[in-house]
Amino acid sequence: MEPILISPLIIIAVVFVVYRQMQRRPTAKRGILFTATAMIVVGIASGGAVDPRHLALSLCLVLVEAVIAVALGVWRATTVRVWLDDSGVSWSRATAWTMLVWLASIAIRVGLYFAGGALGLELSTGGILLFVGLTIGAQAYVVARRGRALSSMDRRPDTVVG
Repeated sequence: MEPILISPLIIIAVVFVVYRQMQRRPTAKRGILFTATAMIVVGIASGGAVDPRHLALSLCLVLVEAVIAVALGVWRATTVRVWLDDSGVSWSRATAWTMLVWLASIAIRVGLYFAGGALGLELSTGGILLFVGLTIGAQAYVVARRGRALSSMDRRPDTVVG
């Protein structure tokens, strides 16, 4: 896909995901994981994540980007508020801290994008989709695990004394 076409779609997707995170949502929903997986698949399938002219360097950069994307997703997930309602259903909602970490994530990704260009690598939107998919997926997975942990703690039987 042409960068001029895919770039606005990436921005729209990120804005939509962040908007949805600011809403109260059950943690058991898996739709965001499908979205993240689709972004990862399209990012890889569209090509350009690896520059064949500088294979070793671009593979190292993709690996660094993947590790950073997952780490930022996990970090954001720790800033999301997760709680149980009266019926034992776990819910989540992003906080102001989540928004700050989103801004840091975007700044870091832009920095990595330009670092690749400065190293002489061909820039592509496939790498951006891969990064965004990984970071969104990592965050959604950790938030869902936190919700399941709360739910399982709520259902533990009390210890019997005597």
